[in-house]
Amino acid sequence: MSKLFTPVQLTTPQGPGLKLRNRTVLAPMCQYSVTNRDGVPHAWHLSHLGARAAGGFGLVMTEAAAITAQGRISDHDAGIWNDTQTQAWAPIVDFLHSQGAAAGIQLAHAGAKASTYAWLPQAAADGKVGSISVQDGGWDTTGPSETEVFGLVSPAAMSVEQIKVSIQDWAEAARRADEAGFDLVQLHGAHGYLIHQFLSPLTNTRTDEYGGGYENRTRYAREVISAVRAAWPDHKPLAIRFSGDDWVEGGWRIEDTARFATEAYELGVTAFDLSSAGIGKYFGPTGPGFQVPLATAVKHAVPDAFVTAVGMINDASQAEQVLVTGAADGVSIGRAALKNPNWPAAAAAELGAAPDEVPFAAQYWRAHW
Repeated sequence: MSKLFTPVQLTTPQGPGLKLRNRTVLAPMCQYSVTNRDGVPHAWHLSHLGARAAGGFGLVMTEAAAITAQGRISDHDAGIWNDTQTQAWAPIVDFLHSQGAAAGIQLAHAGAKASTYAWLPQAAADGKVGSISVQDGGWDTTGPSETEVFGLVSPAAMSVEQIKVSIQDWAEAARRADEAGFDLVQLHGAHGYLIHQFLSPLTNTRTDEYGGGYENRTRYAREVISAVRAAWPDHKPLAIRFSGDDWVEGGWRIEDTARFATEAYELGVTAFDLSSAGIGKYFGPTGPGFQVPLATAVKHAVPDAFVTAVGMINDASQAEQVLVTGAADGVSIGRAALKNPNWPAAAAAELGAAPDEVPFAAQYWRAHW
């Protein structure tokens, strides 16, 4: 059997950990489909996530689920800040489990990048891009510091009291995720959203205990991790997605990420997903697998953790190469999975798996993988 389709056990502070049937992960991808603007997932989310579970993914991650209404990227985002949302996620989780996939939820707060129009073609065609005004249903945003770097309405700098409340919001969302039955929680610390905004000198210009040098800029993330780990069961893994590099001199760099990964691991994070950028203009590399070296750097820093690479990993042989070379432990598949919900099943067949080793729903056996 290929490395990509070898089962793997994610470690946890207590118990045996979480077993994945293979090392393919459906990357979190915003769907902008909550048209009621109430954060409640519905049939689209079941259909989208369920199809990828039936298609063979080992771990299916939800889109960014906001921990507060004010933390949504757009007013069409899903959330997990109330009981109605929690109850709506539960049957989706049950279906993912019924198809043999583990269910993960990405907890998120957009910070300065909140209250924006949904990234959908019709909205763009109508000129609805950037910040939603309060008059049009948007809301005032907050972040570590005032900033214009995103080209959006500048957020208000959070007070220390607001920071403390925010940390508890993360913990409460994790508690709700457990109630909904999720197997794994991933903190969104990438793409210029709130945790990343605190980490990066490009967006954190505070002069108190939450800004300045590395120790202070990482304080918010450390406190979020500690609070979530305390609320999240010890037998379930805690994960984080990093922007491994801002690709800007003077920004958050891969050396910072590797250093912080060791601290996060000591606080109970045992799975890491490595993306990049999200603050200001993009100055980084491009091309197939361009972010894999970021995952490798973190893998070297925390060799016992489960580290996944993401970013233009499109075909089976490419994904297999990432794993057999030891560059990462798994791969997160995003855009390729939007095109083909059966990406894992097709990849397994391409890599020469026996018919009984191809992960697919029983109803699809006539596809003759």
